[in-house]
Amino acid sequence: MTDSHNYSLFLKFLDTFLPAGYKGINLNDPVMQQLDILMEDNDQFFYVADAIQMKVIFTSNRSIQMIGIKPEDVSPYHFMESAHPDDIQRLHLGRSKIVKLAQNLFIAEEGYLLMSTNFRFRNPSGGYSNILVQGYLFFTPVPYKTVFFFKLHTNIDWYKKINKCIHYYIGNNLSYFRYPDEELMQTGKLFTLREFEIIRLIEAGLSSEQIAEKLFLSPHTINTHRANILEKSGKAHISDLIYDLKESGLL
Repeated sequence: MTDSHNYSLFLKFLDTFLPAGYKGINLNDPVMQQLDILMEDNDQFFYVADAIQMKVIFTSNRSIQMIGIKPEDVSPYHFMESAHPDDIQRLHLGRSKIVKLAQNLFIAEEGYLLMSTNFRFRNPSGGYSNILVQGYLFFTPVPYKTVFFFKLHTNIDWYKKINKCIHYYIGNNLSYFRYPDEELMQTGKLFTLREFEIIRLIEAGLSSEQIAEKLFLSPHTINTHRANILEKSGKAHISDLIYDLKESGLL
């Protein structure tokens, strides 16, 4: 029986099929069969891409069930096209961040990074599902010098609190590469969706009064949000927070 919360199988996949560059994978291989069982239990699928060539190499089963796209047709375009309108900008910034990090690893010729955050993507029924995206970037000289990107998608509609916040992590701690639980989802929890919306409008140059008018709220409510945002961030000025969010690829 497969332990559905044991992510060591994903790492075994990466090691097993690395010499072939994740091409020509036999879906009847025992590793793949075990992974299919695990991902069926977890409502997941993944793809592996060459982050330098920006090309998807292999996609596992269940992409049809989760995003309505056949494995052989999956590309980064489909995620941009199916992202919730409120998440598109953050998804675009995240993609730019991944490209930059991959280039840094490639130049250094060593290292790895783990990224974890949540987005809303359109599902086959036409609604939107909350998806935890866990990405693993790593440099390798085998079978050729490049940086591979392993991207795991997990349906987390069961986690009701996710509708009110954005989880975010980037770093080298692989303990965060696990099936989502309460502790993981609280890691890097930054701001509510409303607070992010206000931060984006501030960054665009709008005043509290203009933001209030746009969001159909009172200026007092907007100023309360601004105070809460600064308190959460530990910053003295909103401009410092905006700078940090841009550096992180969130704004």
